[in-house]
Amino acid sequence: MIVWIIFIACILLFLALDLGIFNKTPHIISSKEAGMWTGIWVTVSFAFSGVIYWLYQNNFVANPDKLKPAAASIKFITGYLIELSLSADNIFVIAVIFASFKIAQKYQHRVLFWGIIGAVIFRGLMIFFGVILIRQIDWVTYVFGAFLVFTAMKMLFKKEEDEFDPKKSFVYKMIGKVIPITHETNKEHFFVKQNNQNFATPLFIALIVIEVMDMVFALDSVPAILAITSDPFLVFSSNIFAILGLRSMYFFLANMLEKFSYLEYSLIAILTFVGIKMLVIQYYKFPEWISLTFIAVALTTGIAVSLVKADAEENNTSSRDEE
Repeated sequence: MIVWIIFIACILLFLALDLGIFNKTPHIISSKEAGMWTGIWVTVSFAFSGVIYWLYQNNFVANPDKLKPAAASIKFITGYLIELSLSADNIFVIAVIFASFKIAQKYQHRVLFWGIIGAVIFRGLMIFFGVILIRQIDWVTYVFGAFLVFTAMKMLFKKEEDEFDPKKSFVYKMIGKVIPITHETNKEHFFVKQNNQNFATPLFIALIVIEVMDMVFALDSVPAILAITSDPFLVFSSNIFAILGLRSMYFFLANMLEKFSYLEYSLIAILTFVGIKMLVIQYYKFPEWISLTFIAVALTTGIAVSLVKADAEENNTSSRDEE
């Protein structure tokens, strides 16, 4: 429990520093700043795998699966990469939500900050109950595995007309029934008072819609990580590190999402792989290095193909303009 307390305390400390010092004044986060923080978070996350090795080597955390230190580190990195890869769809949805509610760039960080606090709490609860289910009921792994494969197939055959529209969502309609909504923003405030009545601003609406969409995405990502390990600390820590780095990654990639059009096929491959892994886990357990290698290769391939295709399209466009 001491390790859990220290880990959660460090998360809370960083979040306090983030809003209280690093981003005390709302400002537009440049691609350079976002790229720097993305690099920091990725580096810290991979470095934490060394901390995982040390913790499990010295038995400082409960080790229900009797994992060796090296295996624990590999499972952490694999879980982190899965969550990071599945965040790509989340980033796209966040961009759509901000555009739909016309949230100014300098206030987007504040919305994502509070959104991440909610995501940490909700993911923690999902992981807690997910681990209990997997440990107590053997056939739950088949349910999770089938759901992940179904999600992958749904993504593969998704039509363009099925794209998410925040203003037509059930969440937006329900909020309007609970509290009046104003379409005007008032700096970074979530609520404003007009004629002695409180109104929710677009920032608050965007926050709630992002929270709900994160819950939807968690239905994929949490079972996907549980396919790698059911060790609570590994699942929680890998998930949280990916979530904490999501904000900087959003600001870094938001303007380049179109260049990564083929990354979705990587996500489909990863979801299918972990789904199959859960379906056959009672009969065959994939070695840790196979899972890590497959996920790393799928991500690298999706990114590389996307960039090559994007460059080719830009060159073709430039050639046409010259003609």
